[in-house]
Amino acid sequence: MQSRLMRSRNDRMLGGVCGGLAAYLRIDATIIRLLFVLMALGSGAGVFIYLVLWFVLPAEGASGSTNLDASIRAGAEEMAERARTLGADLRSPDPGTNRRGLMIVGAGLVLVGAIVFLNNLNIPWLAWLKVDLLWPLVLVAAGVLVIVRYLRGE
Repeated sequence: MQSRLMRSRNDRMLGGVCGGLAAYLRIDATIIRLLFVLMALGSGAGVFIYLVLWFVLPAEGASGSTNLDASIRAGAEEMAERARTLGADLRSPDPGTNRRGLMIVGAGLVLVGAIVFLNNLNIPWLAWLKVDLLWPLVLVAAGVLVIVRYLRGE
């Protein structure tokens, strides 16, 4: 186990928080990422906790000082840079983007939106349709998709 909890420079998607936690706890970073996603979908706390940890945790390989102000300043600067990069990527989409993946994400968003909309209409014959049942089904479907792609060698 690492002696200090730090954000990862190698295993990162946004700020390296999940990669750093995974290295500290010696577990797979995917598990930590899934926990943050579930917390974000459930109560929204996952987003808040991730942002706080991004600000507070020092980056791996940063100077050995434990100055909280310097760590927060570096985290804020890094977050601003990532936001600028993301904004530039969104303004000029890459022509080689995975169109099939975008289609699946778009169809999933439309489906979830339609189910939530129908659920909020309170139509008696749609009483069986519950959003609480949707999230476990989405997770199961995603898991099955990952397993199938693994077995195909993709």
